[in-house]
Amino acid sequence: MDLSNSDIIHIKGKNLEYLQFRKLNEFGIKHAYTLKNKGYNFKNHGDISIPDRSYKVLCEELNLNYDNLVRPDQTHTNVVKCVDKFYKTEELKDVDGVLTDKKGISLATTNADCILYLLYDPVKKVVGSIHSGWKGTYLRIIENAIEKMVNTYKSNISDIFVFICPSIRKCHFEVGSDVKDMFEEKFKFTGKLDEIIFDGKKEGKYYIDTVHLNNILLMNKGINKNNIIDSGLCSVCNSDIIGSYRVEGKLFTGGTAIICL
Repeated sequence: MDLSNSDIIHIKGKNLEYLQFRKLNEFGIKHAYTLKNKGYNFKNHGDISIPDRSYKVLCEELNLNYDNLVRPDQTHTNVVKCVDKFYKTEELKDVDGVLTDKKGISLATTNADCILYLLYDPVKKVVGSIHSGWKGTYLRIIENAIEKMVNTYKSNISDIFVFICPSIRKCHFEVGSDVKDMFEEKFKFTGKLDEIIFDGKKEGKYYIDTVHLNNILLMNKGINKNNIIDSGLCSVCNSDIIGSYRVEGKLFTGGTAIICL
């Protein structure tokens, strides 16, 4: 199977298969979103040696320094941290996004249905890796990340590129009335609830398009629509090759989005 399309390219490396965004490659930015690879997992399910080895192999594939790899703890918050040196994961407790303008520091977040964003400002030379599950989307973490790029690194919003990795899409993100009601109340200000929330196939069930919702928030912030580049891939629809919690359950295959200046 080849997942390549007009915006992404499917790489079959020496040990791992992963996706890269064509635009980030044009910029010369090292990055990847990993697919399912037998024997590798970027999520710790009780044996830390597995994700550690997986990251070491990925860094070798991309010619990155594993010793400068920064991985936040990820607990579905809206906290984004700017880093200028190596941090251990335990030092980034309750952090779900990281940004840097330092060359050689690799930033990585993990998912298995949640949205992962790679950010890049080619003018101020800033990169980011952001984890936004439905809770992070509800807490508007992507807006926090953009605000930090502007306030900390003096990025011009019109210069920022946003890259959307594979994630669960509206075709499969089914929720109950409790979550639907939360999103309706929180995001009614957009005036676009009819583009975000849809009736489900079962009574009392609904579909939420979190990708489109975040795009609305990004464009409201001033991000250029043409600078939002989506892989267009649903993790559930492609669960044979992309990790999905909804399909695999608790022992899901964790994918990672890694980026480095």
